[in-house]
Amino acid sequence: MKSYQEHTLVQKCLQEIEDKLGWGNSNQWHNDVFIELSDVIRENTQILLSPTTLKRVWGRITYKSAPSISTLNTLAQFAEYENWRDFKNKNDIKKPSWIAKKIAQNMGIIVITASIMTIVFISFYSMIGSKKDTISPANLSKIVFSSKPITQGLPNSVVFDFDLNDLKSNSIYIQQYWDKTKTIKIKPSQNQATGIYYFPGYFGAKLLVDGEIIREHDLFIRSNGWVGTVEYKPIPKYINQKDLFGKHLSMPSSIIEEIKSNENPIISSFHLVDDFKNISGDNISIRTSVRNLYRDKWAVCQSFRIVVLGTSGAMVIPFSIPGCVSNINLMLNDIYLKGKEHDLSAFGADFSTFRIIDIMIKEKKVSVYIDNLEIYTQEYNEPIGNFVGIRYKFLGAGEVDFLKINQEPKGQTILYEDFDIDSF
Repeated sequence: MKSYQEHTLVQKCLQEIEDKLGWGNSNQWHNDVFIELSDVIRENTQILLSPTTLKRVWGRITYKSAPSISTLNTLAQFAEYENWRDFKNKNDIKKPSWIAKKIAQNMGIIVITASIMTIVFISFYSMIGSKKDTISPANLSKIVFSSKPITQGLPNSVVFDFDLNDLKSNSIYIQQYWDKTKTIKIKPSQNQATGIYYFPGYFGAKLLVDGEIIREHDLFIRSNGWVGTVEYKPIPKYINQKDLFGKHLSMPSSIIEEIKSNENPIISSFHLVDDFKNISGDNISIRTSVRNLYRDKWAVCQSFRIVVLGTSGAMVIPFSIPGCVSNINLMLNDIYLKGKEHDLSAFGADFSTFRIIDIMIKEKKVSVYIDNLEIYTQEYNEPIGNFVGIRYKFLGAGEVDFLKINQEPKGQTILYEDFDIDSF
């Protein structure tokens, strides 16, 4: 993409945002990072910038136009300025001040003095030795980094095994996933460390030395069957599988009452994450029956989402009552549509009783049905990789009557659940 007029200023603003977040170099950010950044910006500014918009601004998606002024205003506000004009006024290149002119006039003397100081510094540094070894390509190639979960289920501690090949540094960390704050400090003499994961999923673990990523690998945390969570922060509440099955996949009545009594909005979720043996997430069909159980107070919109998980991406299919579709957002991996900017009224329906939902994914084209009536179809571009799981996320509480997932175009069933405890 060619640089637009304010490209340099925009890059400076993005760098300030990266410094503020502390999530590491944006070149290493995956799709989930931009989804999280979208949420963080919305929480701070009450304005939603989609992950796709953020990817465009950060240059991860080719786009010919400059960012809109509304996007720039939001980014500037997140960077703690009033708006984009305020950012420009405080960061634009100004005419040289009288101090700068004096410096220019005496540049010759400054250069000679700096050269002498550099020679003195190098000599002194050579005498005392470097406190930090440089990692040679040969040494780097010998560094080993791997991991394995300690158990099945959640929460799950993971053992990281590594061989640093006598590397000397005071800044060695394992970053558990994209969030840079979730790190484990390593001593040069260590060869093992452990970390904890609260949700199942596909994660990227990184070994960092002096701020640089030198090794990384995917880490697969399975759910070991169905797991229910009430998403309190920072640690969720877990519901055992045996308490989720009755005639439906549902929270126990005591948990539903707990959710209803909560003064603040709370999400309850059902998770299934597993190895489905190289089944493409871009060619599957999902049929399920869902209903809401709570629609008072902050759950009046009866909103919920079905999340399809892949090794390289995800889809979020949202639903709510018709009057609240402005608040929902649709994500088909690299396609992100906001309810406030797009007509998502097709996803508005009354789910106070069980209704059948079909999600057909064929060759990166998604079609969604409610009660056998097609409500929406859309193509996306980036593959989500192999299918690894599904989540149901309810604002409040809901339940699932059955779930059937087929591999397409073969029509082979890879998962069927009716959740009826009498069938076990």
